[in-house]
Amino acid sequence: MRRSLAFLAAGLLVGALALPAAAADGDEGFTISDPRITESSGLAASRQHPGIYWTHNDSDDGAFIYAVDSRTGKTVATVTLTGVGRPRDVEAISIGPGNQIYVGDIGDNLGGSWPYVWIYKLPEPEQLRDQTIRATQYVVKYSDGPRNAESLVVHPRTGRVYIVDKNEKGGHLYEGPAGLSTSGTNIFKPIAPVPDLEATDAALSPDGEQLVVRSYFGAIAYDWNGGRIKRLERLGVPFLGQGESVTYTDDGKTLMFGAEGTDSPVKPEDAPGGGGSKSPSGKGSSADGISDSTGTGDGLDGNVKTGAIVVVAAAAALFGLRRLFRRS
Repeated sequence: MRRSLAFLAAGLLVGALALPAAAADGDEGFTISDPRITESSGLAASRQHPGIYWTHNDSDDGAFIYAVDSRTGKTVATVTLTGVGRPRDVEAISIGPGNQIYVGDIGDNLGGSWPYVWIYKLPEPEQLRDQTIRATQYVVKYSDGPRNAESLVVHPRTGRVYIVDKNEKGGHLYEGPAGLSTSGTNIFKPIAPVPDLEATDAALSPDGEQLVVRSYFGAIAYDWNGGRIKRLERLGVPFLGQGESVTYTDDGKTLMFGAEGTDSPVKPEDAPGGGGSKSPSGKGSSADGISDSTGTGDGLDGNVKTGAIVVVAAAAALFGLRRLFRRS
């Protein structure tokens, strides 16, 4: 009987932990079911196809991006990029003005051994079907030397491209030129520190007013402030294993968090600040663009609180079951 009760309590606990995160109006979580997608490393919500999310594998997959229907988790279009070389380490995807898709071949697992990386740009297809699209390839270098990065965002109004490098001790937000050029190297310069987390992806809100940077286990929201970001708050993220991606939904009300792996889950969390409205700025900020810098972005604040509630609930259920069996 004790063993049965123990297993029942464990089942209650696992079931409670498996409950989906609360979503804002509309978007629910889903699972990427395409067996080809085993290392989903970036996520971007389509602007012209509601409920569609673009993703891609990490390295060793080729020049492909996949359109996944969030209602079913199935791939509804595979796009093959031409006009580019063989990708090395594709880590990020973002959609800019004019429904242009930007793919960041910006990873460097050897810690900054490659002197340059690439960004690919292509128009988002109007029809969701398997097809080949010619992309534009841009060569990218950093003003302060090579580095590893997994986060790329495109401002929805200006079309300017930004990269956050990945560093265990925190990185920086790098700003690209006003317009990317195919005739030479595009130099990205650091404009603001991004401390307290090891960035695995980032997302700009649809109105361009907020930036969210995530790590494996946490996230931080910033007021965009023209790229001179100001820290707003730490965010709890759903635990999905190796957390690799984040994107705003098209309406800006929800953040969708993804992970690597076969049958990888994508889970929603309410976006900070009411979803896409202009964020307050200037409160508690410092000259370097960071405010409210207590704690670390890798903290599991939201999840720890949720976990504590779940444990208490499971314990209460077990206690009640024991009393019930004693009476019977």
